[in-house]
Amino acid sequence: MKIEYSLLKTEKNTKARLGKIKTNYGTYDTPMFMPVGTRATVKSLSKEELKAAHAGIILSNTYHLWLRPGPDVIKNCGGLHKFMSWDGPILTDSGGFQVFSLAKNKEKDITEEGVHFKSHIDGKELFLTPEKSIEIQNKLDSDIAMSFDECPPYPVTYDYMKKSVERTLRWAKRGKAVHNNPNQALFGIVQGGEFQDLREYSCKETVKMNFDGYSIGGTSVGEDKPTMYKMIDDGIRYLPEDKVRYLMGVGDPIDIIEGVIRGVDIFDCVLPTRIARHGQAFTRTGKINLNNAQYKEDLEPIEKECDCYTCKNYSRAYIRHLITTGETLGGRLLSIHNIRFLIKLTEELREAIKNDTILEYRQKFIEKYQTKKEK
Repeated sequence: MKIEYSLLKTEKNTKARLGKIKTNYGTYDTPMFMPVGTRATVKSLSKEELKAAHAGIILSNTYHLWLRPGPDVIKNCGGLHKFMSWDGPILTDSGGFQVFSLAKNKEKDITEEGVHFKSHIDGKELFLTPEKSIEIQNKLDSDIAMSFDECPPYPVTYDYMKKSVERTLRWAKRGKAVHNNPNQALFGIVQGGEFQDLREYSCKETVKMNFDGYSIGGTSVGEDKPTMYKMIDDGIRYLPEDKVRYLMGVGDPIDIIEGVIRGVDIFDCVLPTRIARHGQAFTRTGKINLNNAQYKEDLEPIEKECDCYTCKNYSRAYIRHLITTGETLGGRLLSIHNIRFLIKLTEELREAIKNDTILEYRQKFIEKYQTKKEK
């Protein structure tokens, strides 16, 4: 079966939604944060650690798996779930974000047919089309595949963005036409940058194609927060109530709260594991950096109230020692905590939606989150 989305409730004061996503691997509550497993693994974490953090859907990256080990290898190994031994749902992105970052000459390398670029591994010339992206994802056999879209940088001119939106729509049609995995949902992606009329146009035309869900693309690419939140508002206004709404690449806690208030159902980002590898941790009073000397003899957990494995077993002092001596366990322990922090955040947001108290939750969270003052 493809995924099925059920809208259970809309919060009375906002557009925040409580829902469920039914998959071949169980039913999951939304709003939800999805950890990113770029190369068929969430960096340094086992599936047991992800399950303990209450992870539901996780992501893998089409571009990276295309290069190594290759979609045919994964298909011959029984598909991505069996290959990586993950018995939960998986979403694969289209590879577009990585490809566009590797395309050096935007005018020359991005053509109507597809995108020319060089492999980040060996410099080999590569060419990715909407059809190829979908073909790879069909072979990976993820539960949710993403359309191949152009993700323009910020800022760009109105004319550039208009042409980009038109091309993304044509690519969406081409990808949908060749999608042939009956157990795999296919999501369309809405673009349009900061331009409200282009967001509206992109939404309406993408919805006409009747995808299984919709993603708001082109945010968190360098714009300021008010612009980002406006992009979300403009990108969600014309999406159907009965389909999943996915905000790509957003993992800042406050941004997740703002996205949920605006009607977003699912989020993903590499942020929790990336900052963990650099010694940083989310806390209720803001991010902390365990490299700082103030934690050298601090025997408290990262957060007393946190229910993750790391906080139940290890002190800030010990984790700082691991980080500053280059021991990989330090990054692993912080990754466990950071992923659990964002998943727990979405659990609390679901409870706030049930009680129609999400605006109060936002106010209290932001007031506390901005109080941390590190030495």
